[in-house]
Amino acid sequence: MTVFLSVAVALFAGLMLTRVFKKLGFNFPDVTAYLIAGLIIGPYGLGRLGVEGLGFVSSESVEAVSMINTAALGFIAFSIGSEFRLSSLKNTGRAAVVIGIFQALAATLLVDGALLVLHFIMGEEILPMPVVLTLGAIASATAPAATLMVVRQYKAHGPLTSLLLPIVALDDAVGLVVFSVSFGIARAMLGGSLDVISIVINPMLEIVFSLILGSLLGFVLSQVEKLFFSNTNRLSMTITFVFLTIALSDLEIPVGPATISFSSLLVCMMLGTVFCNMSEFSEDVMNRSEKWTAPLNAAFFVLSGAALDLGVFSHLQYVLVGIVYILARSLGKYLGAMVSSTAMGCDGNVRRYLGITLLPQAGVALGMCVQAMALGEFEGSVIRNVTLFGVLIYELAGPLMTRDALQKAGEITEKPKEKQSRERFRKSA
Repeated sequence: MTVFLSVAVALFAGLMLTRVFKKLGFNFPDVTAYLIAGLIIGPYGLGRLGVEGLGFVSSESVEAVSMINTAALGFIAFSIGSEFRLSSLKNTGRAAVVIGIFQALAATLLVDGALLVLHFIMGEEILPMPVVLTLGAIASATAPAATLMVVRQYKAHGPLTSLLLPIVALDDAVGLVVFSVSFGIARAMLGGSLDVISIVINPMLEIVFSLILGSLLGFVLSQVEKLFFSNTNRLSMTITFVFLTIALSDLEIPVGPATISFSSLLVCMMLGTVFCNMSEFSEDVMNRSEKWTAPLNAAFFVLSGAALDLGVFSHLQYVLVGIVYILARSLGKYLGAMVSSTAMGCDGNVRRYLGITLLPQAGVALGMCVQAMALGEFEGSVIRNVTLFGVLIYELAGPLMTRDALQKAGEITEKPKEKQSRERFRKSA
């Protein structure tokens, strides 16, 4: 009962806060309202009252409903996969790949450089070199969820949006490789040895086999859909396959000294890509899926807000490191996107605003933090605190900046559905 009550409270709080912001005249994206609602009902808000169900009394109570987050990320990745339609990639595919790789590497190098300077100032005892390398790798990751929600809410459309979604999807693969290499070097610096299998082979196996598994499941789904004549049943089958894909992504297959594992984001993304390119019913199914997953996505962002740890502000030295991390990563994303988009001949709006839309950071970065705990208790704690600080700032400010960038680029031209409905209602009255 407590789990269902917690989810109900999370959804209610998130949805009601969007109304409160509208009444107060705050033109925030719904994502921001959901995140703030999560903070309100989280362990640092109503959770302090100690009433289980009314709020989340601890991080463990948030973790108890983490399956909501897993499912939501799977559907978000599936939706982003639909942006890789071959018909549209003919114009943007090459640019998306080049920009996606370049901006991720630029963010990593700038964070590494800035934190290296801080390392020599603060000393090895506060900011060890392995921590510097690991944080630089984490900086490459971008959160697809917040970006997709803003694009959907405001019906953004144009050259910037067409490039943005494929780049955000590619970020997962690029970040995985960068993190594996940097993390392997960091472990070697702490007394281990350079392990080619964990640095190169395992991450490459994860990417390749994630794409293979997603492709196979996407092909099967596109064939199974032909057996049904009802779009409702087709939607149900699609949902079934997304859940199946998420479950299979947990598999780990030992192959000699190496291990074949899967990234659920990559597998679900590839599922959506293959399905949308092979199924004639895909467009209708994706539209229906978007409506079905709306409450799931709302719950995901509220729970993400509840999981944000405000305790990081109690460690002033990590706040300083976090500020440097945020500034260097933001500069890396912005300059990396601007330089590479200029080299690819993109238009002025893409060059000016693409980097801003790549700032949000959340799930993938936090997943890297979990792996970073293997460096040791102290090193893992530093990485976790700095990353949580960055996620807190990026998740609250990122959606606002993404919306503003899309507006300035002229790609948010339609009013949100809700506003259109109100205007039609007033006219009819």
